[in-house]
Amino acid sequence: MQPKSPSILECPVGRAVETVGEWWSILILRDAFQGATKFDEFSQSLGIAPNILSRRLAHLTASGMFVRRRYHERPPRYEYVLTDKARDFFPVIATLLAFGNKHLAPKGESILLANRSDARPFDPVVVDATDMQPITLANTVVVAGPRASRGMRKRIASLKAMNPAVAPAGE
Repeated sequence: MQPKSPSILECPVGRAVETVGEWWSILILRDAFQGATKFDEFSQSLGIAPNILSRRLAHLTASGMFVRRRYHERPPRYEYVLTDKARDFFPVIATLLAFGNKHLAPKGESILLANRSDARPFDPVVVDATDMQPITLANTVVVAGPRASRGMRKRIASLKAMNPAVAPAGE
């Protein structure tokens, strides 16, 4: 059962998790970013049960991450095409891959992201679009946005993240 509290659903992270936070959804999107579009391609790549794959694809389509497009008339067959909304999720996959390589790859990196033109490996980081400075826990604080409810403002004000004494481990 998904959380339905207003503070979670008002939070952009909570809404994102509602859309793509399920294990299979993220792996389906990963495969779509690599070119998979058809049910059988996802099924073969992931080894996922057909009923689960059907539910996840339906959810991702209803959530606006895919558009279903017919590619065969008889029998009717559909492919799942990434939307702009889904393409905006790609940096999340890139940073998950970088995190996995850095912290969870006991035998070393098995998959890298590389520049399409020269195959130079990328080292993904999240940066501020204005000044291109890395966004880190040490230089970031959560603040209420202009559309935040009174309850959200109160919750944010009480978070430890608002405390300037919070520092990364080891500092």
